[in-house]
Amino acid sequence: MPRGVPRGFRRGAALTMVFAGVLAAASATGLLPRSEVEPDPVPAARAAAATMADRDEVARAAARAMADGKSVADAAEEVVSRSGDRWGAVYDKGEYEEFTQALDGAYTGVGLWARRGPDGRVEVARVQRGGPAERAGVRTGDQVRTIDGAAIDGRPVSEVVALLRGDGKEAPAGSVVALGLQRGERTWTQTLRRARLATEAVTVQKLDGNAVMIKVAAFTKGSGERVRDAVRRAPAGAGVLLDLRGNGGGLVSEAVTAASAFLDGGLVATYDVHGEQKAMYARPGGDTERPVVALVDGGTMSAAELVAGALQDRGRAVTVGSRTFGKGSVQMPEKLPDGSVAELTVGHYRTPAGRDVEGKGITPDLVAGKEAQKRARTVLSGLGTGT
Repeated sequence: MPRGVPRGFRRGAALTMVFAGVLAAASATGLLPRSEVEPDPVPAARAAAATMADRDEVARAAARAMADGKSVADAAEEVVSRSGDRWGAVYDKGEYEEFTQALDGAYTGVGLWARRGPDGRVEVARVQRGGPAERAGVRTGDQVRTIDGAAIDGRPVSEVVALLRGDGKEAPAGSVVALGLQRGERTWTQTLRRARLATEAVTVQKLDGNAVMIKVAAFTKGSGERVRDAVRRAPAGAGVLLDLRGNGGGLVSEAVTAASAFLDGGLVATYDVHGEQKAMYARPGGDTERPVVALVDGGTMSAAELVAGALQDRGRAVTVGSRTFGKGSVQMPEKLPDGSVAELTVGHYRTPAGRDVEGKGITPDLVAGKEAQKRARTVLSGLGTGT
C-alpha cells in the first residue's frame, strides 16, 4: 500500500468522480440492473496518481488466490498497492454495493459534513437535519479533534469523512463512533450511532440582493437535473452563487448535466483511456445570461472540479475560494472471480482549456479564505443581473 494513504481512505473515503460507465460495467457483470445504464456510456473515473496498476497482473493474482482458496480481494489489493496506483482500489462485494448505493443518494454515517477551518483544524461544515449529529446537539463550526480517541489534526478532510463513515471496516447502521469535539473553550466527547441517511445533494437558498445560492454537496443520481431546475426557477435576472465547497464528487454524468445548466452546449471536459482521447459535451439550452460565481475549496474534488474547471475555462463563472483538491484521473471497474471489484487507473481528464487537474487542482480567480462566501456575494453583485 502506498505510504501515507490508509487502506480505508483509498477504498471509498469520499464520493469521487465516477463516469456513467461504472454503471455500464457493473451491469455487464451483474452488479447493477440494466435500467441504470446510460446510452453511449463512458468509462468510470476516479482520482489517482499517474502510476497505473497492470490489469492483467491483478486478474492473474485474483485467479491464483481463487484456485488456492485464499482471499481474492487481498491478493488483488496487494498487486494494486505494489503498483503505486495511489487511488486504485479493491472493494469486496458488499463495499462496492455500498459505494453504488451512495451514488444513488444514500449513505451510512452520522449526518455531518467536514471542512478545514481558518486555523487549519477540521470543523463541522454542515449538519444534516434529523441525523444523529443534529440530535446529539452537534453544531456547524464545532471542531472535530479526535475520532474514536485518535487525533485527526493534520489529516486530510476526506480521510476524516472516511473515519466518520467507517469506510474500510465493518461499520453498518447502528455502529458507534466517538467524536472528540471543541466549541470555544468547551471540549467533550460525543458518541454517535451511525444511521442510513438520504443525502441532501442539492439545496437552494434565496439570498438578499436578487441572488440564489445553489449548494451541491455531491453529484449523486438526479442532482444534475435538480441544479438545472433550480436555475430555471430562479427569479428573472437573479445571480447564482454555485457552492461546490466540500463536494467530494460523484457521478460525472450528473456533473455534466449540472454544468449544462449554465452552458448552451460545447465542451465540458476531455479525457483519455489507454491513450484514446474522448470528450464530454454540455447539453444545449442552458442559461448563458445569468451571472454566476462558483465557490470552491480544498474539499472540492473530482466531478466537482470538472464543473468548476469547465465554467471557469468557458468564461461562464467567476471562481472564488481556495485551490481545489486535485483529483482528475480515470479508472475502470473490473469484477473479480469472487464478486469483488478492482478499480484501476487508465487515464486522466482535462478541462476545456486542456488543464490537467490531477495533483494540481483548480486555482480560483479570486483567492479567499474565511470570508470566501462574503467575497463571492460581493463579486456576484458586481456582475450585475442577467437579462
